[in-house]
Amino acid sequence: MNAPHDESPFKGKTGLQRIWNALHYSLAGLRAAYACEDAFRQEVHLAAVLVPLAFFLPVAGVERGVMVGSILLVLVVELLNSAVEAAVDRVSLEHHRLAKRAKDIGSAAVLIALVNVALVWGCILL
Repeated sequence: MNAPHDESPFKGKTGLQRIWNALHYSLAGLRAAYACEDAFRQEVHLAAVLVPLAFFLPVAGVERGVMVGSILLVLVVELLNSAVEAAVDRVSLEHHRLAKRAKDIGSAAVLIALVNVALVWGCILL
């Protein structure tokens, strides 16, 4: 099946080549986020402390998984927020209420993910 004319020409890759390409794109995205996004870099540093800590705390395996998962969720949400911000900035750097709304909503999602970490860790440890 051929891709429609308005889709990326890279969409035709299949099998192991597609997986290999996707891995490289993902690693490039992580490198770009770490290099260009202060918030992502701070959250990676937080994860570098909290994830190992979760393995040293005397909690059950499921609790440990939820603790680590809550931290990884912050990184995922931050990556999505950064992608939205980059796309909005690519379209226009002028101030626009919809651009502000998109960025504020992404920021709110990150805040909720961070509150989730505090609640999860608090409920398990207290």
